[in-house]
Amino acid sequence: MNTGETTPARPELAWFKSSYSGAEGGQCVEVAATADAVHIRDSKRPLTSPTLAVGREAWAGFLDLAAESPA
Repeated sequence: MNTGETTPARPELAWFKSSYSGAEGGQCVEVAATADAVHIRDSKRPLTSPTLAVGREAWAGFLDLAAESPA
């Protein structure tokens, strides 16, 4: 299991939010993908909150589980 690491915010990455995120903010995260990891951060504090980096396979597994969950 890849537990990832917490790192300072990385503004040089291309961050994006889900298209399901509303314009009023809410409980959103942003993600940025690199060749070997997916970086995750709090969208409400993008430059001050730490980021979590997980392997691409771990991220794909998370998305698969999330897609199976009832809304």
